[in-house]
Amino acid sequence: MTSLVLFYLAGALALGGAVGVVGTRNVVHAALFLLVSLMGVAGIFLLVFAEFLALVQVLLYGGAIIIVVLFALMLTRLQDFGGSMENRQWPIAALAALGLFFVIAFALARSRGSEETERLGPGVQELGRSLFTQWAIPFEVASVLLLVALIGAIVIARAGGRE
Repeated sequence: MTSLVLFYLAGALALGGAVGVVGTRNVVHAALFLLVSLMGVAGIFLLVFAEFLALVQVLLYGGAIIIVVLFALMLTRLQDFGGSMENRQWPIAALAALGLFFVIAFALARSRGSEETERLGPGVQELGRSLFTQWAIPFEVASVLLLVALIGAIVIARAGGRE
């Protein structure tokens, strides 16, 4: 019973954040609502005993991606984007989203899920041990590559402002 309440709470957090992302006009607020939605998804991962996915969700998506989005917003000159951001096709998109919601709700209502959830994969300790022993060099190479890409993006954005 407790896990069902926690699932509904995490699901409401994920859905509320998603509605906030598409409902707000402020891009910074949209990024923060995206963070709320990603934390709700991490909570759902925890409830199904996928600790590693929850950790990745929080660290990579919740931390790194949101920070990169906020850096990109800070480096973007908003006056370059003149004009309206309104779209006249939103009623069609709303109907499509509502139809997809009903299809998924119908499929979930007809499915027969088991009450017991057991861990099928390795635990966080085993994944961490493997990541930092066997895969330490590729992990560090990927992190350096991402750092170089971020620095390059900042240099390119700054060089464009001098023209």
